[in-house]
Amino acid sequence: MSAREQILERSRRALADVTATEPELDVPVHRPPPRPGRPAAQVLDLFAEQVADYRAVVERTTKTGVAGAIVGALHGRKPRAGAGPLRILVPPGFPAVYLPAGIEPVADGPDVPIAVLDRCDGVVTTAAIGIAETGTIVLDHGPGQGRRAATLVPDLHVCVIRAEQVVADVPDAVAALEPHRPQTWISGPSATSDIELDRVEGVHGPRTLHVLIVTDDA
Repeated sequence: MSAREQILERSRRALADVTATEPELDVPVHRPPPRPGRPAAQVLDLFAEQVADYRAVVERTTKTGVAGAIVGALHGRKPRAGAGPLRILVPPGFPAVYLPAGIEPVADGPDVPIAVLDRCDGVVTTAAIGIAETGTIVLDHGPGQGRRAATLVPDLHVCVIRAEQVVADVPDAVAALEPHRPQTWISGPSATSDIELDRVEGVHGPRTLHVLIVTDDA
């Protein structure tokens, strides 16, 4: 008898006294009472504070100011190949009106190899949800958000999130998100520490996270 057959035989013996239909356990579900909603301005302020607490850069802007804010996020970064414009990874569906002049946009897609992503100076994306209580940004990889590799390989991630996408806490975020879509939850730039607690950033993700919170133009 092979090892596989032995395992299956033991499993059959262990399940010999189990009926085909087990009775469902009547476990009561305790739901918390509805919480009073926080003012939108208070939620937005908390989100900005919590994101910044993770050592991410947080900036507020308007729709017409996004392109300029992206330029500011790129300020001081040198192209990897020396002279020439910065190579910025742009996922499908990212609003073209947000892209500033003077950069070299690199269109991302499933066939773009990791080596190309690694040669980019940064990536710009939108987001699905922002969570104020935890300072978390959630991507469900819809239009403008890119695939997971696009937000992990480049050293800089500039994330554009609209003010109305920010919710108060995790339950609100879970209720708003589509459960069948892939999700990436981001709380600050990539960071880890060794046994002596020396912090190292950029090991398994972007070294710098720059979040642009967009409100309507006055």
